[in-house]
Amino acid sequence: MTTPQELDLTTISPTRLWVPQHVMITRAAADLPHTAEIIRRCERAGVDDIRFLPGNALTGLRGASERETYASAKNTLAVVVAPPSALKPQPIPPSADWRIDLAKGCPAHCQYCYLAGSLQGPPVTRVYANIDDVLDGIRTHAGRGSVTRGTLERGNEGTTFEMSCYTDPLGIESVTGSLAAAISRVGAGEFGSDVQMRFTTKFDDVGELVTLDHGRRTRVRFSVNAAEVANRFEGGTARMPARLAALRAVAAAGYRVGLTIAPIMPIPGWREQYGALLDDVSGAVAGIGDLDLTAEIITHRFTPASKEVLLGWYPKTKLEMDEDLRSQKRSKFGGVKYVYPKQTMTEMREWFTEELERRLPAARLLYWT
Repeated sequence: MTTPQELDLTTISPTRLWVPQHVMITRAAADLPHTAEIIRRCERAGVDDIRFLPGNALTGLRGASERETYASAKNTLAVVVAPPSALKPQPIPPSADWRIDLAKGCPAHCQYCYLAGSLQGPPVTRVYANIDDVLDGIRTHAGRGSVTRGTLERGNEGTTFEMSCYTDPLGIESVTGSLAAAISRVGAGEFGSDVQMRFTTKFDDVGELVTLDHGRRTRVRFSVNAAEVANRFEGGTARMPARLAALRAVAAAGYRVGLTIAPIMPIPGWREQYGALLDDVSGAVAGIGDLDLTAEIITHRFTPASKEVLLGWYPKTKLEMDEDLRSQKRSKFGGVKYVYPKQTMTEMREWFTEELERRLPAARLLYWT
């Protein structure tokens, strides 16, 4: 394993760095210590428009059209206080024991965005300034859970906390510092030795992360996809070679790492394209000592609500969202998701299971969905 001191940090520079045009700070967040860090980072990044709001409502986000509203919101960072409802960790199978939210909203422009339909109002990125309260959920829920905690398959991970359900924390890290704070505190054992945090990203800004004393208690997972899917549908993110270079950098710095292969799609030539992806990952992690690599594979799906939102955001998208070509999957609460037909799912699952083992034997498949 390469130590952070031995890494050549001059070679770890992000290819995609988000800088908001507007920063809004609510009254409740204004005097919190973490807000000062966010302001420092935003000023360093060159943000000129930093406004302190007289209250806690986010106003002035809507434009004359849905497209204007979307564009304005995607260029805005709001510094807010997480409400009590957001401070209680929620179960998040099959990924982890619990969900902890550092922020809500994402600056990327993925045309299949899984946040569509699940967030209220314009898609502004909200970062939580009361980070001590947010992270305290790790303390109260350590030693609890049933996804990894106490299981035979994943028990070595301890109690796991997912940090990226409603944001890409690395995508906003340069102007928030929230991820570094969480990694450092978990790595120092503040919440116990049998705790692991995890997050997924489509960005590559890992220069600060590789310098942190993470205590091997954080798993950094990179969302990866076939070249055609990534290039067509994942706007505003780091390109695939850059993500794989970042994967190698954090793995060399001793982090546990992972792949979130998602959302996989049966595009023409999908076997060849995903095969090339697995080969590229294999090359990226070659020679890494003490490699701990996992894989999570998620097929594309959508709901009626998310489809409506996505078509409003991306009216010219070529993303396939045809209900007649899909099968319905109902939740226990009666909600509907449209997934690929059974035969397609079976073919993809069998292929990925076999090829992952053949092309990337170092990877441990956690789940398929």
